[in-house]
Amino acid sequence: MSAQRIGILGGSFDPPQMGHLILAEYSRESLNMDHILFVPVADHPVKKGEIRLPVHHRLAMLELAIGDNPCFSISRDDIDRDGPHYSADTVKIIREHFPLAQLHFVMGGDNLRSLPTWERAQELYQICRLAVMKRADENIAADMHDDVLPGLSKQVDIVNVPMLSVWLSSTYVVRRLRKGLSVRYLVPDKVLDYIAANNLYR
Repeated sequence: MSAQRIGILGGSFDPPQMGHLILAEYSRESLNMDHILFVPVADHPVKKGEIRLPVHHRLAMLELAIGDNPCFSISRDDIDRDGPHYSADTVKIIREHFPLAQLHFVMGGDNLRSLPTWERAQELYQICRLAVMKRADENIAADMHDDVLPGLSKQVDIVNVPMLSVWLSSTYVVRRLRKGLSVRYLVPDKVLDYIAANNLYR
């Protein structure tokens, strides 16, 4: 029996939007992963102070967003521990839960570009592989940081998603909400209903 293949998708999910779901599903399918763990962060070391909503709202929206996909679930490993919160630490904890699994840290191309600035980046890709989504207009490559992060390219799997030429982000969603503009089809309907019911992002 082969080892289970698990993807780890971290983020603030503030709010969760279709880009998160597309990234998770296409990565899972492309790399034959069995499951994707969504890992909401308690506080983001890079985006300090930029998280807009408390974790209970972000968690509730994420549960609504992924609830109809049996291959998706939520890990509380980041929100239930004291900081600082770095990806290398979170993946180490998840490794303890799944000691025999092949772990893939799922990220967008922008994250690969900024990886040399991450805290203990080398430690991260020594624990797991990196599943990097490449949009049609992105200039990224597995070996783009091998001069500063030795051996990185051997741990990177590029997932081509040419259909995603628009850069969808939670910040863009919130910007539209605050202007009173529609975000239908940018976020799942259940998340949109939750945002309206709780008067969020106004």
